[in-house]
Amino acid sequence: MTVPARRAVAAPEPVRLSILLWLTAIAAGALEALVYLLGAEPPTPPQLAARFTIYAVLAALVLCLRTGRNAARWAVAVLLGGIGTVSLVSEPVTWLLAGGAPAEFLAAAEVPTLIGAGLRVAHVVAVLTALVLMFRPAANAWFRRR
Repeated sequence: MTVPARRAVAAPEPVRLSILLWLTAIAAGALEALVYLLGAEPPTPPQLAARFTIYAVLAALVLCLRTGRNAARWAVAVLLGGIGTVSLVSEPVTWLLAGGAPAEFLAAAEVPTLIGAGLRVAHVVAVLTALVLMFRPAANAWFRRR
């Protein structure tokens, strides 16, 4: 007697797009780390190794969203959407609160710094959009069924 195989149910569009955006955010973070190799204070090899290990683990966690497990969704939401977002915006917000002037920054910044800042902005936008998509009604229903 054989047990019938479970049919895989494809994730709804908001979940698929969310996964793509989470992976885009991770890629933006990795590119930002590489761009800073060209800057005045490049990251050290151990710093890069730690970052890329974290990125690999987070990418694996994001890919777990395809299983439809709600625990994976909440882990991604808390780790990337919560803690990750705070780590991305805390430095610029602190700088602004201390009187930093964006126009002066842009005028004085070198090309690697500007590219890194652009990647940071893309990273934050991808994270916030992915987070919203992961909790759209179709996504909620799909994760609830799984």
